[in-house]
Amino acid sequence: MKRFVLLSAVISLSVLSACTTNSSTAPSFDDVLISRRSIRAYEPGREIPEAQLQELFKATQNAPSWANFQPTKYYAAVSKEAREAVLDLIGGNKNSAVNASVLLISTFERGKSGFFQGQQTNELAEEWGAHDNGLSNAYLILKARAMGFDTLIMGMRDSDGLRAQFNIPENETITAVIALGYRAEEPRDPVHKPLDEFVKFF
Repeated sequence: MKRFVLLSAVISLSVLSACTTNSSTAPSFDDVLISRRSIRAYEPGREIPEAQLQELFKATQNAPSWANFQPTKYYAAVSKEAREAVLDLIGGNKNSAVNASVLLISTFERGKSGFFQGQQTNELAEEWGAHDNGLSNAYLILKARAMGFDTLIMGMRDSDGLRAQFNIPENETITAVIALGYRAEEPRDPVHKPLDEFVKFF
């Protein structure tokens, strides 16, 4: 009986220790928000396993979208050749993303978000697709930070070149290229506006 009690106590302590270790290593949501920065220097030669990329993309599917249409699409340049092709099409951002592990092309399908039975439902129309795409990208960069990765959303890109290189359909609007990798340096903390400049309470 004593041996059973002792064994049970050891198992309980082991489980408790494991739970404590896991919770202490996982960043809090506030930590993710605070540490997420636009990173412009990445560690060279570091790859991200496909299983982790799949985990990252699955997280984006939880982002809200118009009628759950999920219009956002991603084209992941993982191989060296594919990354080099993207780097040649992002202009002045090339030096910032040159060592990124993956380069993602983010798009959204037009004619879905902002429409009901084929008719636009408000003055934003197709712009709602960009809204949904932005939400998906936000989930992606926050999940990436929670997983220990870093990102840079880039708007400077040759959309025609990217479309041709990666066979992106004409009914998709290319919004951004997102660098994904491991930060090589710590970024500066940005200065934020005071709340009363962008929030109004009534």
